[in-house]
Amino acid sequence: MPAVRRPSKQLSTVVIAGMCWSLLALPGMARADDTLGGDTQGANQEANAGKDGTVSVTVGGVVFDRSKNGTGDSAGALRASTSWTPPPCWYAPKYTPEQLQKTLEPTWEAGSTGYEWDAEQRDRYVNGHPYKDFNKDKTGKGYFWDSYVDEDFPPGWDSCDEDIFWVDQGDPPPANVPNAVTPKILADLAYAEIRVPGTKVTMAPAAATKVNLPTWVWLDAADFKPVSVTASVPVIGITATATAVPQSLRIEPGTKDAVTYPASGVCEINDGRIGEPYAKGKADQTPPCGVRYLRSSGNGTYPLQATVTWKIDWTGSGGAGGNLPDGTFGATQDVVVQEIQAVNR
Repeated sequence: MPAVRRPSKQLSTVVIAGMCWSLLALPGMARADDTLGGDTQGANQEANAGKDGTVSVTVGGVVFDRSKNGTGDSAGALRASTSWTPPPCWYAPKYTPEQLQKTLEPTWEAGSTGYEWDAEQRDRYVNGHPYKDFNKDKTGKGYFWDSYVDEDFPPGWDSCDEDIFWVDQGDPPPANVPNAVTPKILADLAYAEIRVPGTKVTMAPAAATKVNLPTWVWLDAADFKPVSVTASVPVIGITATATAVPQSLRIEPGTKDAVTYPASGVCEINDGRIGEPYAKGKADQTPPCGVRYLRSSGNGTYPLQATVTWKIDWTGSGGAGGNLPDGTFGATQDVVVQEIQAVNR
């Protein structure tokens, strides 16, 4: 569902949610045909692959480069290890003076938003309180900023209710406007776009393991390397990259009748690999990462859960950077555990 900005602060959230499709012409609406300097500024996604394979996707005034993201059918989004969530809404450049005029004037002429609101808007953007004639004298020297909303409408999506405002090129957004796009906001948005590889582990024995036989568990180093997403707003020259680096694997055998290696069930990354592949001659060794089942799964299976923890950091324009909450991504796979069959002679 496309994002909607309220035409007035008096219109309730409930009314907006019910009128989404009838309000498409209102200012503040994030649409795929909102353009600014040739860049799509809308909430809908459009992907364009360059000759180098880089894919840039524009969502809500922000361009995402996902070319270094995890791929594959089993790739998925991270779950933050804390209560952290990405911004539910944000402000970014959307209109040149001419574009804002073309957006607002038809709305005023239609009269669908009411005389009082129309008059207030004319006073704000035409009559010089504070903008005169849509700031046309500043054409090419800045942009009108407006709000964008996460298309999933999470809690707080309607908190960005500031009127459209002007920012001179090169100036920071007003300090009193929360969620005006900055490198940190971009980093948060990039975090939400990270996709990491699936966590199906390799096991030995592979087809079925035996009761009391140590089962080796590992993840292929080639599949588990850092992934990243870059978010940017090209028209104002700010950018941020969020990078996820695998740290550890947690094994949950799916039954209490099992022992993990190490005892904590957490296998740390070592030399770019989590766990160690089994090799001939290691049958009597304790695996650095693995599990030993104490009871047969009978005619069924045990649901082994493998969850990788990823460390997230970010870098951005002007030397900005820092850490974001760790993220986790896991998957379940069925394990057959059989009794060891004794042969009597």
